[in-house]
Amino acid sequence: MRGRPEAMDMTGAMTGDELIRIRVQHDQDVFAMRKLGREVAEAVGLESQDQIRVATALSEIGREVLGEGVDATAVFLLGQDSLIITIAMPAVAGFHPGDGVTLARLLVDTIELDLARGRIHMVKRLPPSAFRPPLEEIRARLAKLTPATALEELRQQNHELAATLEEVLQLNTELQETNQGVLALYNQLSEELEETNRGVVALYAELDEKSAQLRESSLAKDRFWATVSHELRTPLNSIIGLVRLLVGPGGDPLAEEQHHQIQLIGSSAETLLSLVSELLDMAKAEAGRLDPQPSTVDLFALAERLRMTLHPTSGTDRVTLSVEVADSAAEVFVDEVMLTRILRNLLSNGLKFTETGEVRLEVNLDTTTHEIVFTVTDTGIGVPEEHLERVFEEFYQVPGPIQARAKGTGLGLPYARRLAEALGGTLQLASTGEAGTTVTLRLPHREDGAPVVGRVLVADDDDDFRAAVRRMLTGFAVHVDEAPDGLVALQMMAENPPDLALVDLLMPRLDGAALIHRMARDERLREVPVVVVTVATSSHYPQEVSTVISKHGLRRESLLEAVRNVLGHNDG
Repeated sequence: MRGRPEAMDMTGAMTGDELIRIRVQHDQDVFAMRKLGREVAEAVGLESQDQIRVATALSEIGREVLGEGVDATAVFLLGQDSLIITIAMPAVAGFHPGDGVTLARLLVDTIELDLARGRIHMVKRLPPSAFRPPLEEIRARLAKLTPATALEELRQQNHELAATLEEVLQLNTELQETNQGVLALYNQLSEELEETNRGVVALYAELDEKSAQLRESSLAKDRFWATVSHELRTPLNSIIGLVRLLVGPGGDPLAEEQHHQIQLIGSSAETLLSLVSELLDMAKAEAGRLDPQPSTVDLFALAERLRMTLHPTSGTDRVTLSVEVADSAAEVFVDEVMLTRILRNLLSNGLKFTETGEVRLEVNLDTTTHEIVFTVTDTGIGVPEEHLERVFEEFYQVPGPIQARAKGTGLGLPYARRLAEALGGTLQLASTGEAGTTVTLRLPHREDGAPVVGRVLVADDDDDFRAAVRRMLTGFAVHVDEAPDGLVALQMMAENPPDLALVDLLMPRLDGAALIHRMARDERLREVPVVVVTVATSSHYPQEVSTVISKHGLRRESLLEAVRNVLGHNDG
């Protein structure tokens, strides 16, 4: 065992300053090389565990080399940032690496084999912060070492093993403490999660209770309106009838004041009856119970009837009422009663709030949107901008002297908009202060007039989307049924099988795919064509689906085209 001051290049690539070398010829030399490896590792600044790793790697390779019956030399080099150990042996020895080299690879950073030259190179990187004494001091320290006996090295290994075992026990204790902490945290999180779940369950229960209360309230409101319909309308009609008998021909003569007072009673009764009727109709519209009965309507005749029956409320010739219907908008397929109510309401409002000038109804066809457009304009007092939307609120009236003099309940415009939506159309109001008001009613129009399909079922949990589809299908379908989920859809189809079903895939209780499969197993429903209208993107839809369209940006033209294609395919 000796050291050389000169640098060595054993491989042509791994170079460093030689610290010491040792020959390995007998088993005793393996113990000495192991001890030397540990001392060198300590001298160059490696930590205790790394010292043991280097010593063990040398011991394993040394035993494997001696097992081949050859002599070897171990040279320790100090590189710039690593400890390099080269084991040299005769190239003709026929050395074949085994388990010792495999284990050594796990203990150091790099092992390279150059068997053609009889070299094994081990590299262990030095920690960047390690203190490294001067090279000559390291060599002098190593030169003073005495060769180790087998007994001494065995004792040292036992000591190292005991120290390692102590560290393992310490790590095991820390791991147990960590596990206890994790378990405690898990238990705490589990308790918090259970508490949260209980809160969610309680919230759902409360929501179910509130939902049940709302349903009960809705049913109570329906019962109330049904009672009002009979209990108020019947006596009011009786009062009106009696007043007509009293003031009509054949009645007993009345004094002028008596005649006037009885007429006031009749007028008040008629006003109250009108208010009750509007309230009932508003309640029906709000509950979605308005069921349009479309037919082909002659708009020329309808406009003329409105012109003849409505007169300026001022009772003078200062306000004129005119109507104009374009030839392209002569007919429309719609519920005539509902359309008449809307137009009468709009024209009455215009006449009521116009003191001088004109109230005008124009009807045209918008070929770009395939809609009939009814425009009611007046030269009246107008509506301030801040009130344009509020006038569609129930019982709201714009404050002003003319409004105070005019009779009204504030239900006309809200009711007209509800009717327009039930017909699948829109109602918009525009005004510029005192420059009059323009109200625009748009209704869907079909060239051939007659509906294409009898009954359509729309199954979707989105109320707004169902309402939008109902409007799109107005005039195109005779009846449109709505279901908020698959179970309700099945119940409705069992009572009235549809000619077509529009189904959303993502619904509560029973989703669209399950609904379609249930329909396929029902003899009455398996032939009903199904159009999937959904936001879900998928390459796999139930095989019973006739076609799929996206909800995103759905327009009336694309929906009706899809329905026509499906019905045509189904018929063919």
